[in-house]
Amino acid sequence: MAYKIAKLPGDGIGPEIVEQAEKVMNAIGEKYNHEFRFEFGITGATAIDQVGNPYPEETHQLCMDADAVLFGAIGDPKFDNNPKAKVRPEQGLLEMRKRLQLFANIRPVRTFESLLDKSPLRADLVKGADFIVIRELTGGVYYGEPRGRSEDGNKAYDTTIYTRDEVVRITELAFDYARKRKKKLTAIDKANVLATSRLWRQTIQEMEKDYQDVEVEYMLVDNAAMQIIQWPTKFDVMVTENMFGDILSDESSVITGSLGMLPSASIGIHTSVFEPIHGSFPQGAGKDIANPLATVLSAAMLLESLNLVEEARKVEAAVDASMNAGVVTQDITRGKAYGTKAVGDWLANYILKS
Repeated sequence: MAYKIAKLPGDGIGPEIVEQAEKVMNAIGEKYNHEFRFEFGITGATAIDQVGNPYPEETHQLCMDADAVLFGAIGDPKFDNNPKAKVRPEQGLLEMRKRLQLFANIRPVRTFESLLDKSPLRADLVKGADFIVIRELTGGVYYGEPRGRSEDGNKAYDTTIYTRDEVVRITELAFDYARKRKKKLTAIDKANVLATSRLWRQTIQEMEKDYQDVEVEYMLVDNAAMQIIQWPTKFDVMVTENMFGDILSDESSVITGSLGMLPSASIGIHTSVFEPIHGSFPQGAGKDIANPLATVLSAAMLLESLNLVEEARKVEAAVDASMNAGVVTQDITRGKAYGTKAVGDWLANYILKS
């Protein structure tokens, strides 16, 4: 069967890591008799430089027509803290989320035996940690209006808005994930202070009757931030609003010991997007040192979204095998460091031969 994949490498190391994921998917295609048709689109700083828009219309149409989007990274230091910049690369990511209606960000957090000593937390705390943060992605303070600053610049304001339908939509997805795992859901909010959080909690409480097989726990976000560090193995599926999810998923990412190992999926009304959670690492671009494993694991999530479950498990097995064999980049190696392309070649070869 043929699948159309929009390939958006983006900036910095994006092209290098997406290239390795493409190799792996092509190996899967060869082994399982699938065809993946990759179609290239520009985004981020690269797109600003070429057409002045970080998410041009041509790229949007490419995404809309695709079965899935494989995304690299966005960001360029020349736009950082630059008051003269009229548009920034990150605006392209927000625009893509909005126009594709990517309402849910899925971030799995799983520790790897060979990386336990690289976590800033004690190995006995993080060993066995395996949970998912489900973040609402198109509402909340990042998109609320009005926002702005007073004329004298001494006051600023943002608005947080959520509707019941938005909460129901993301929570239904979270319940579905919980049912496929350990049947435990942690709903994270700030209901003791925020009206929007009280709406979240009330809505989820009303939904519980339809998911009686799932244990639901409610937790304030400050307590959750503490417990993720103290007892990361106690969590399974978490669901929360946009800003809280942004912060908690980044906090959770350090548990594994490397940002280069964490994939993500943004689930949409139209086309879903699969990307590593790390940034564009511009200082590493073109040096063949970037860790491609998070992007490869994002490709596994992409495959699973297409109901290619066996194929997704094969990609995950290849990543585990590469780590056990020490075929990894310099950020997680215990000995010899392999280049980005060499790791991609090894993974593709493993898939074809195993």
